[in-house]
Amino acid sequence: MTTPRDPQSDPADGAPLHAPAPNGPQAGAGSAAGGLRSASAGTAAPAVASGPAAGVPPHGAHAAPAVGDPSPPQTAVSPGPPTADPRWARPAFLALLLATGVLYLCNLHASGYANSFYSAAVQAGSQSWKAFFFGSLDAANAITVDKPPAALWPMALSVRLFGLNSWAILVPEVLMGVGTVAVVHASVRRRSGHGAALLAGAVLALTPVAALMFRFNNPDALLALLMAVACHLVVRALEDGRTRWLVWAGVAVGFAFLTKTLQAFLILPALAAVYAVCAPVRPRKRFAQLALATVALVVSGGWWVAVVELWPASSRPYIGGSQSNSFLELTFGYNGLGRLNGDETGSVGGGGGPGGGGRWGETGWDRMFNADIGGQISWLLPAALILLVAGLVLSRKAGRTDVTRAAFLVWGGSLLTTAVVFSFMAGIFHQYYTVALTPYVAAVTGMGAAALWHRRRETWAALTLAATVTATAAWGYVLLHRTPDYLPWLRWLVLVGGLTAALGLVFAGRAGRRVVLAAAGLGVAASLAGPTAYTLSTVREGHSGSIVTAGPASTGRGGGPGGGGGPQNGTPPGADGNGPSQNGGFPGGGPGQDGFGAPPGADGTTPPGGAGTTTEAPGQGPRGGGAGMGGLLGGTDVDAEARELLEAGAAGHTWAAAAVGAQNAASYQLATGEPVMAIGGFNGTDPSPTLAQFQQYVKDGRIHYFVSGGGAGGGGTGRGGAAGTGAASRITAWVQSHFTHVTAGSVTFYDLTRPTSEN
Repeated sequence: MTTPRDPQSDPADGAPLHAPAPNGPQAGAGSAAGGLRSASAGTAAPAVASGPAAGVPPHGAHAAPAVGDPSPPQTAVSPGPPTADPRWARPAFLALLLATGVLYLCNLHASGYANSFYSAAVQAGSQSWKAFFFGSLDAANAITVDKPPAALWPMALSVRLFGLNSWAILVPEVLMGVGTVAVVHASVRRRSGHGAALLAGAVLALTPVAALMFRFNNPDALLALLMAVACHLVVRALEDGRTRWLVWAGVAVGFAFLTKTLQAFLILPALAAVYAVCAPVRPRKRFAQLALATVALVVSGGWWVAVVELWPASSRPYIGGSQSNSFLELTFGYNGLGRLNGDETGSVGGGGGPGGGGRWGETGWDRMFNADIGGQISWLLPAALILLVAGLVLSRKAGRTDVTRAAFLVWGGSLLTTAVVFSFMAGIFHQYYTVALTPYVAAVTGMGAAALWHRRRETWAALTLAATVTATAAWGYVLLHRTPDYLPWLRWLVLVGGLTAALGLVFAGRAGRRVVLAAAGLGVAASLAGPTAYTLSTVREGHSGSIVTAGPASTGRGGGPGGGGGPQNGTPPGADGNGPSQNGGFPGGGPGQDGFGAPPGADGTTPPGGAGTTTEAPGQGPRGGGAGMGGLLGGTDVDAEARELLEAGAAGHTWAAAAVGAQNAASYQLATGEPVMAIGGFNGTDPSPTLAQFQQYVKDGRIHYFVSGGGAGGGGTGRGGAAGTGAASRITAWVQSHFTHVTAGSVTFYDLTRPTSEN
């Protein structure tokens, strides 16, 4: 990857051609030791340079000779006001944001309600403030989603304002994507200039998994935004040592915890270590600031947890995903350590050990590059890793407080820690989780390309630039070759274009300016051609269900249960409603079973009307997680007759119906607008309600219908179903043996107000 601007020779990049090194902790600490430009225009001092443009102070900072630098600048230059941005900078930035927004808005309606699990919770939150606060799946507050509710709040407010529709749910996600691009641009611009910032923003916007998740209603969009904000604020704190930036970074991580619990903490070791070592203040103040940031994190992320844990359990919804109605158990179990070791009580199954194939794909050092995940995130990952090393080499002789090196460590450290955890976690893992890596990859790519571009007249820097483009083009060819029927000419164009650009960059120090700029432009185009094509394919299609993938339809390979042998489109085994896949699914799924080793119904067969399709209104034919495994991973079609039946009988009841599994219940709730109880939560394995509680609800006339068929809910689920494993099966058996069934369209319902004659 390269950037086409040359701040060393072109003052239009926004950085002064001559500037002294920053001085002390409050000056931005943007220069390496001795890394100053000489008085001769266009030449650099022999020592390694760093800063926004190799020795240029950060945007908005005044500079003075750095304390401890081994040598003074060769030519003193009096500090002055920061150079104004070039005229093209702001229009280019706004054009980047506009293009990102337009791209992500295109065809947005095609995804319908996207993940109906979260859309149902958004609908509930738009109808009930109590459901809004807790993140309940229904407005009657039976059970919550299996995550904290922060990601639901923007969507629920949007639906309150604009009504329940696809646009009201998904436009807030698009805005989060635009915001993430803006944050990464702002952070890279301060250290590396406008050209690098534009490159970083483009890399982020055109990464396929980003185009997928910033147009989808899972929590990952907000998480990526908050993680980018946290990194940016830590870099700001490293510039001037002000406590407020670090405290606000703690707040961002705290709200990220309220978005996706412990995943928010993956980058904390890198952020804390970099600040503890590189901050431009004395050690005692550094640790005091880190303590204050920790307090801010605990308060911003813990207030909601405290309220939930102290609220009487009898008057709040059950905490979905837990086996003991505890958010703390959910945090440290199913959503915490269980994701790492695969021991997830109540889950539909864990992963595999290092190098082994598990139900959630193979783990190992190459997981981010394999056939399941590579096309989602790894297009620029080799470039980011090379450029991270190059950036650290460039700043190896810098002083302790050098901000440019610290910025590489913040963004690069976040990239490495997150990627390592993703690569080896044995629990539930989906391809779309990798959207968390996109801000880090983009920032490191932009900063590293700018640093090498500035030093391109040095042979090693030119060769490293060429190697980066070569590696990116070669890897792009490999990824495109994995889908040989998809634009077969593109992989050759990427490879030839990349190699041609690399050849031109080898001679960057001796070739003319036009030749070098042409090589740089060709390198950028070749590097981004593959991900851009996958991104456009992603935008053209709708996506729905629990497991979704980016790129052309032939790229997904079982990121869900069943591992690498699963079917296409990211659809888990059995997603066609016909049982487990021939290529690997859940064990124990014999004929008539749901693939979990236990039947969803009392008689060992799937009752009439079981979930089997995944078309979600509004919008038809979205691609994604499907409705397999009895509606566990995707919603069902709700025909007009079924909808009319539930709507006509909803009056006088707390819940119009109850269904096993959250996706199954969500489909009926979204179709009717009436609360539908999700028995057993998302997986159908949570012990809520118990059989006794359900019987009391029926006796009190609070539930009208029971929807036949549904999620896992039955017997064992492989890994630790605990108490919740059999609750849904017992409820199903009791209902089928005590109440009259009616058929509406293709679905069988049990009328809980009409006992059978035998009773």
